[in-house]
Amino acid sequence: MKVLIDTNVILDILIKCEPHFNDSLLFMRLCGTRITGCITASQTTDIFYLLRRYGKDGQSAKDILKKLTDNIKIFDITAADVMNALSAKMPDYEDALLACCAKRQKAEYIITRNDKDFNASCVPALSPQEFLEKYFCV
Repeated sequence: MKVLIDTNVILDILIKCEPHFNDSLLFMRLCGTRITGCITASQTTDIFYLLRRYGKDGQSAKDILKKLTDNIKIFDITAADVMNALSAKMPDYEDALLACCAKRQKAEYIITRNDKDFNASCVPALSPQEFLEKYFCV
């Protein structure tokens, strides 16, 4: 099963955001083994920026990204994805871009804490907790 992971789920782990940390960590531990977890290329720059903002130096932020990509795949973003996101009926462009990439890459779900942001997405959204409950009886 292939899923696209929203940046907020990754940040839950990297900055130990409670009360979401445990569910996000359990979910991420499945990536690369039981599920194919993916992010977009544009998310890597967002994560790098946020790590720097939370006090990591540039090399540490790069090391964290390298470790992260050991277990998850990176989707490219095409010009068509950009154009589709710009015309999508989703108010947030970044979320629309994720939804367009997820659709093109045939992801089954978008894993996010903000599933309401993806109501207009063709790819359904689940929280890490909902995903774990649905597929792994956690």
